[in-house]
Amino acid sequence: MPDILSGASARPEIATVTQEFAASGVAFVTSNRALQKRYYDATSELFACIKPMAGLSPILQEGGIYFGCWLESTGTINAELLSRFIPSVSQSTYASFAEFQREDGLLPYKVTADGPVFSQIQLVTPLARCVWNHYALNGEDRDFLTRMYRAMSAYDAWIAQYRDTRGSGAVEAFCAFDTGHDLSARFWHVPDSPAGNDPTAYRADNPILPLIAPDLTANIICQRFYLARIAEELGEDGTPWREKAETSLKALFEQCYDAEDGFFYDRDRNGRLVKVQSDVLLRVLACEVGDDAFFAEALQRYLLNTRKFFAKYPFTSLALDDPRFDPAFDYNSWCGPSNFLSLIRAPHAFEHHGRHVELTWVFYPILSSLSRSTRFSQTVHPSTGRDGFTETYSPSILCMLDFVERLCGILPRPDGTLWFTGLVPYQIDHRDDAHETAYSRRIDGNLFELVNTSERSTAYRNGEQLYDAPKGVRLITTRDGQVTSLIGMSVEPVTGVVNTSSGGLPFRAAANEVLTLQNGVFRVSSAPGLVPPSF
Repeated sequence: MPDILSGASARPEIATVTQEFAASGVAFVTSNRALQKRYYDATSELFACIKPMAGLSPILQEGGIYFGCWLESTGTINAELLSRFIPSVSQSTYASFAEFQREDGLLPYKVTADGPVFSQIQLVTPLARCVWNHYALNGEDRDFLTRMYRAMSAYDAWIAQYRDTRGSGAVEAFCAFDTGHDLSARFWHVPDSPAGNDPTAYRADNPILPLIAPDLTANIICQRFYLARIAEELGEDGTPWREKAETSLKALFEQCYDAEDGFFYDRDRNGRLVKVQSDVLLRVLACEVGDDAFFAEALQRYLLNTRKFFAKYPFTSLALDDPRFDPAFDYNSWCGPSNFLSLIRAPHAFEHHGRHVELTWVFYPILSSLSRSTRFSQTVHPSTGRDGFTETYSPSILCMLDFVERLCGILPRPDGTLWFTGLVPYQIDHRDDAHETAYSRRIDGNLFELVNTSERSTAYRNGEQLYDAPKGVRLITTRDGQVTSLIGMSVEPVTGVVNTSSGGLPFRAAANEVLTLQNGVFRVSSAPGLVPPSF
C-alpha cells in the first residue's frame, strides 16, 4: 500500500497534522490500480493544501490558483469533509473566520497570508451546519462552539442590517462574487464586485441591482435553524432563531420561487424573476429547504434530467438546454462546466431526503473521471469527464476521499453512527469492469475494515469478523459496530442474510428502503422509492 504521508513528512510545520491523519487509520485498496493511485495522489496533495497562515495554526487552503481560505468553500463544505480525516485543521479553519471578524460583525469572505479580506460576502454552504457537525463528530468542544456561536450571531445581525435594502425579509446579492458565480449567465451585466469594493454598497446605476438571491437567502435560513440547535446546546433559547428562519423561508418562496417552473430565481429591482436556471437550485436544496416530495420533484424535473443538469459527468453549473450554456472548462467558469464544489455539496442534499441510490449515479462517473485524471482540477467537462481548470484544488481532492468513503468505505456520522457501504466502483467508459475494494478506519480505538467484492461485503473489528452481507446494502452501526439498521443501495431489490456473531438476520431491501433492526428482525421504517433519470 502506498505511503499516505509521502510528500508531507518533510514539512515539520504540519508534522502533527500528518500524524493525526495516520491515526485515523484511513486506508483504501482496490483492484482498480488507476483509482488507487489517484486516491493516494489525493491524500498526498491534500497536505499541500494545509499551511500555517496569517499567524494561525495550519488551516486548509482552497488550492490551485486560489491562495487562501474562502468562506463559501474552504471554510465551510471543504472543512466539513476534512473534519472526518483531520479534525484539528477543520477546527482551526472555522476559527480563523471568527479570529478576523470585524467589530461590526462582518466575517471575512477569505483569509490569506496577508490577512482577512472583506470586499464581498460570498456565501454558499451554511457555516453553522458545518460547525455543528464538526462539534458533534469530534468530541463536543464547548469552548469552540461558544466562540463560533457568538461570531455567527453577530454575522447574522450584519447580514440583516446591510443585505435587505428592499425590506423583503430575504438576502440580496450586490455582485457576482457574492455567490462565487464567476462568469455565470446569472450575473451577466452585473459587476463582479460591490460598488467601491464595499460589501454594504451596490451600483445604484445598475438596471437590475440589488438582486433578491435564493441561494443567499437559503444559506441564512439553514444557518438560523442550526444556530437554534447550537443555542439550545449552550443553554440558551433557540426559539428566536427558529422564528427568524421561518420568516426568511417565507420570504424565499414569496420572492424567488416560481411554482410553475418549480425553480428558484433571483428577483431584480424591477420585480422580475431573472430566469436563468443554474446550480442555484442545488445550493438551495443543500440548505435543507423543502420536504421529501419537493426534493423528489426537483430530482425528476432538474437534477436527474439530462436536458438540465444531469450530464454524463454531473452536475452542470448552467442548465444544458439554456442557449447560454458553455461547457468550456479550461478556466474558472460557472456558465456550464461541472464544478467539484457542486459535487461535494450534493451529498448533503440527497442524503437529507434519503436519496442514497440516486446519489451513487453521481459517484460512479465522477470516480471514473478522477481515476483517469492527471490533476485535481476545479472543473470537469460534463460530456467527456476530462479534468479542467487549475490543479491541487482541495474540493476535488476531498471529493475523491469523500466519494470513496460514501460508496465503499466506513463513514462516521455526526449522529454517532457509522455507515458501512457495500458497493464497488465500476468503470463507465469503454469495457465494463467492476472492482473489488478494502477500506479501513479507526474509531474510538477500534480498527474497522470493510472488504467489498462483486458479491459480498464483509466488515471486521480489530481483525475479527463483525458481519457479512450481500453486496448492495449499507449497514448502519453504533460507533462500536453494533448493527442498528440497513439501507437498500441498489436499483434492484437485495435479498439475503446479514451474518453476525449473534446469528443470521434475513432481509429484503428495495432501493432507498431503510430497514430498522427491532428485536432481532429488520422492519421497514422508510420506503421513498426511486426517481429514475429523465430525458
